[in-house]
Amino acid sequence: MMRGIVWKAMTLAACTVGMTSLSVAQSSVPNPVSPGLTAKAEPPPATDKAPAPPISGTVPAATTPAAKQELKPTVEQEIDALKSRIDELETEVKQAKTAVLADSADTAALKAAEKALVAGSGAVPASTGVTPSSASPGFSSSTAGQEPAPATAAAPAPKEISAQTTTKGEPFEGDWTWLNSNGHASDSPMATKYFTPEFRADANYTLDYNHPKDDSLGGSTETFRSDEWQLEQISVGGDIHINNVRGRILTMDGLFATTTPRNDGTVVRGQWDLANAYKYVSEAWGGYHWDVAHGLNVDAGIFVSYIGLFSYYNFDNWTYQPSFVSSNTPWFFNGLRIQYFPTKKLKIEPWIINGWQSYARANGKPGLGGQILWRPKPYLDFVWNNYGLGEDVVGQPGRSRVHADYSAQVKVYDNPSKLLDKIAFTVTGDAGCEYGGGPALGTYDPKGNSPEMGSNSTYAGGVNCHGGKNGRPKQDFVGWMMYNRYWFKKDLYAVTLGGGQMNNPGRYLTLLPPINGATAVTGTPYFTENAGDRAQMHDGTITFDYMPSQFITFRLEEGYRYSDVPYWTGRGGITPPGGNNGFPSQYACASGANSGFGYGSLTQGELACGAGSSAGTAAGSSAIWWPDLRTNQTVTTAAIMVRF
Repeated sequence: MMRGIVWKAMTLAACTVGMTSLSVAQSSVPNPVSPGLTAKAEPPPATDKAPAPPISGTVPAATTPAAKQELKPTVEQEIDALKSRIDELETEVKQAKTAVLADSADTAALKAAEKALVAGSGAVPASTGVTPSSASPGFSSSTAGQEPAPATAAAPAPKEISAQTTTKGEPFEGDWTWLNSNGHASDSPMATKYFTPEFRADANYTLDYNHPKDDSLGGSTETFRSDEWQLEQISVGGDIHINNVRGRILTMDGLFATTTPRNDGTVVRGQWDLANAYKYVSEAWGGYHWDVAHGLNVDAGIFVSYIGLFSYYNFDNWTYQPSFVSSNTPWFFNGLRIQYFPTKKLKIEPWIINGWQSYARANGKPGLGGQILWRPKPYLDFVWNNYGLGEDVVGQPGRSRVHADYSAQVKVYDNPSKLLDKIAFTVTGDAGCEYGGGPALGTYDPKGNSPEMGSNSTYAGGVNCHGGKNGRPKQDFVGWMMYNRYWFKKDLYAVTLGGGQMNNPGRYLTLLPPINGATAVTGTPYFTENAGDRAQMHDGTITFDYMPSQFITFRLEEGYRYSDVPYWTGRGGITPPGGNNGFPSQYACASGANSGFGYGSLTQGELACGAGSSAGTAAGSSAIWWPDLRTNQTVTTAAIMVRF
């Protein structure tokens, strides 16, 4: 349509130009008269009636030459008529253009409406001005005889959901990456508004200079195999915060998935196989955040404890193998915690938990405790952990445990422009005991020896916190540790020196060596944990870290540990001939077979194992297999640890 109108307009314009040229030409030609003569114009004959104006630019027909002369329009009149027609055509062109633009707008609106309906949203975008009833094939808002559909009201923008609101500000502002247990990673590049993902990997190669032939180590929660590369931890998860609802999940695989549950004896109390239910989880909790003071959180599930200062995860710590007051105290709790931050520098955190690093209760009472964390200055950190009430020895109802763990961390020097750019130290002290459990029952070795050293203790009665009295032995724990750390070249390198000591009569916090596959559930006759059994140990480490990125640490560590009773794995190993026989609570024969007798029945075990000898008589202690336990251990550990 547009092309036809434009073509007409162009044709008429050309005619106009031609007629104008003709008029000019006519006006410039002289009258055809003789030279010197002046033509005299004669007026047209008068008429009674004015000639009719031309219609549509045409000249009315006349039958006589005189009529033609009289009715013929002048050139000027023709030009005026053409101009008028051109104006009409220009008006039509403008109207047609307006209609085309209107049709284009309707087409775009219809397309938008069609997309919305096809997508199944059930609503047509308000910006299209099209209602669902009008968004049908053939519909056009410019269709004659139809009223345009009223535009639907714009839908209100969805309310933005916050992550976590703390009007007065989150606590503990500043850079705390220098702290032991905090780790040197400061960024989380994959974080979103609601979710902060986390990935951890920890692999190590440990060389024990005792060179156990079964490559098995005991007495540690960090190193488990010798002369091998092992994946200690592989974990994924993260933190979720949506509208003040919060949660955290971190899976646990690698050696940690086996070595952690084996230290919990409560899993045999009742049903549902708790050891396997929780073995692949290191943290799993959910809770809520109230915008009170600088935050109030209530969380339930499995959460880390930080008793003993060190983190559950080696990447976060200054050393790979922490001292006993950390390694032998809880890494996690299962229960409920309340975190209250009255100021930006203070946290008060009560616990109501199942027990001392346990998935379930050991007896009738749960554990109660709490933490106070205070950071008054950017270079000071103080933490006080306390635990009590819990009856944490399976099969010993009425025997309760109390424990106090206090730490201070101080950054004494910080100058990033120097080669030695930072210095900090930590000091931790622990004290605790067990008490109650009934009257004295049985005998115990006053020297607290191990079975290898001739112990014949069969005590199973109550205990005292302070000193042996009323026939009950002392059952307590006292220990300390101290570390100094030096950072170099803008924290690219670090060196840590430190160590500690513990005294734990009763061995209730001494880690059980995995002799013949022993766990906290089975126990072992080769290293008892009877009341009165002694355990005095000390250790020291030197650690070198290379940190080319905040997300990785290359670590090399040399460590020495001593026990006053045989404890560390020796050259002969801690695995019976032929491998674990499935009866860790009983003596194994020299052949590796099960004797059928446990602690307190050594003679019977010897007879049972010697009955198959060629002499047919008891073979004595030579008939029994004994693990090779030593009082000293020196190890070198190389580790690669990743966290982001």
